[in-house]
Amino acid sequence: MKILVAIAFILILGSLASALFYLMRDKGKSNRTVRALAMRVGLSITLFVLILIAHQMGWIEPTGIR
Repeated sequence: MKILVAIAFILILGSLASALFYLMRDKGKSNRTVRALAMRVGLSITLFVLILIAHQMGWIEPTGIR
């Protein structure tokens, strides 16, 4: 589960970086920035739902603040 979450974070950061790249390169003339940001939002929501499901199934447990 930790590896899956780490991969999702890397994909989210990659999508954010590609949106920045397209924003700087296209100067707002294409919608590639919007698509990259929409993908980032979709990945973030998917990760959140996955964590909720994993918690409900008992795959992960809260550890609290130590």
